[in-house]
Amino acid sequence: MAHVDHLPIFWSFRRCPYAMRARLAIAASGQKVQLREILLRDKPADFLATSPKGTVPVLKLENGQVIDESRDIMFWALGQNDPENWLAVWRQNPALAMVFLDRLDGAFKHDLDRYKYASRYNRDAGSAHRDSGGTFLTELDQDLQQTGALSGPHLGLLDFASLPFVRQFRIADPDWFDDQSWPHLHAWLGGFLDSARFRLVMQKYPQWNPDGLSIAFPPQP
Repeated sequence: MAHVDHLPIFWSFRRCPYAMRARLAIAASGQKVQLREILLRDKPADFLATSPKGTVPVLKLENGQVIDESRDIMFWALGQNDPENWLAVWRQNPALAMVFLDRLDGAFKHDLDRYKYASRYNRDAGSAHRDSGGTFLTELDQDLQQTGALSGPHLGLLDFASLPFVRQFRIADPDWFDDQSWPHLHAWLGGFLDSARFRLVMQKYPQWNPDGLSIAFPPQP
């Protein structure tokens, strides 16, 4: 499939929530990319040459432009095509959407990392970060009670930017998470985890190597 080699190159790591939300947006847009799945403990030289900071996801466009922030990749993909109208919430109130995304990627992600990986940071502070992140999740539950989705009446940008990170928060301690009084959040996350969309973006691919076959993403239905 020689034509695959001419698609934008998309470096990804399956379990990374940043890469996951980029894959979600790319799949929703239908924009084809050349997927290069890597392991973060074994970063290939071609990947580091594209983005020396060494974090995924990274997208290299056909004109040589490199986009190495997941949020920007989401906007790029949806800017090509947005059949489900994910960007409606952004068009309606970009300032409010930006405040939400900044809080998600800032304070909440900070709490998530120091809760899920407390042994790397400060084990004694793990429960405090769990509780701080839980405050944010309580707010999400309340928002979901009002509208059914974070982006308004339908799932959109804010939902799919958030879901991979909320999933990570649950993974840290599923029993604790499931015991919290967040009925709307549980239904929202559960619906995502049970969806064909989630299965599609979490499909396993072989680790990329320079001699391997090119992989088009999203795959054909």
